[in-house]
Amino acid sequence: MIPAPFDYAAAESAAHAVDLLESLGDDAKLLAGGHSLLPMMKLRLAAPSVLIDIGRLAGDELVIGAATPHAALVASDLIRAEAPLLAHSAAQVGDPQIRHRGTIGGSLAHADPAADLPMALVALGGSVDLLGQGGTRNLAAEDFFAGYFETALEPGELIAAARVPRRPGAAWGYQKFVRRANDWAIVGAAAIDGRIALANMGPVPLRARAAEQALADGASAAEAAELAADGTEPGEDVHANRAYREHLARVLTRRALEHRT
Repeated sequence: MIPAPFDYAAAESAAHAVDLLESLGDDAKLLAGGHSLLPMMKLRLAAPSVLIDIGRLAGDELVIGAATPHAALVASDLIRAEAPLLAHSAAQVGDPQIRHRGTIGGSLAHADPAADLPMALVALGGSVDLLGQGGTRNLAAEDFFAGYFETALEPGELIAAARVPRRPGAAWGYQKFVRRANDWAIVGAAAIDGRIALANMGPVPLRARAAEQALADGASAAEAAELAADGTEPGEDVHANRAYREHLARVLTRRALEHRT
C-alpha cells in the first residue's frame, strides 16, 4: 500500500529537530530507521503531514560509561575519530597496567588537578552524569571539580558517565611536562576549538581564559600563550615553584596551540 502524501524535512541537529517539531505542530513525526512508522503509514494507521528525518544525526555527544578503562578509550576507533584529544590523553595515563585497570570514572572522581583526563574533559567542554537516589543530574566538568581531590559528588552519588562533544576534524594540541615517564604532570596544557585547559595550575583543572580571549580577538598563538598563567593559582612543591609553573604554562600552551594535530 501507498502512504498518504506527506512533506519531508531533514534535521541538521537535535536542536533543529526540536525546533521543527515545535513549528510544524502535532501532525509532524520523527523518522529514524522507519521500520515501525512506515508500515503504519502504508496501512493508513498513521498519516503524519510531515516527516522529520533524524536518521542521519549521530548525536552531539559521546557518552562514555564511568567504568570504561583508559585502554578502551585509547583503542576505540569512534573516540579516536570523534574526540581524539580524549583518546590521546588516556594514552598518557601511567603505564599499560594502569591503563587496562584504571577507569575514566575513577580518574574523574579522584580529581587530581595534575591528572590527564580531568584536564582533557575540561578542554573538550565535557560533562559528567551523576547518579543518586533522586535520579541523574548532569554537571559541566568545570563545575564538577571543586578543589584539590574534591568534586561536586553528593553523599550516595556515583559517576555514571562522562559526556564529550563530538569534534571530528577539529585541530587539537596536548602538552605536559613531567619529571620522568608515567609521572603526574608538573604542568599540562590541552587546546581545542579556542578552548585551553591547564593541569596543575590550581586546585582544579583550569581554563586559560585570558589566553582564550586573546585568541578570539585575533592574537597569535605566541601572543595568547603569554597570558596562559593569568588568573591561575599554581602551588609550590619539590618539583616546581610558582614562577616556574607559570613559565611552563606559557611554554606548553604555545606548543599546544602551534603543534595542533
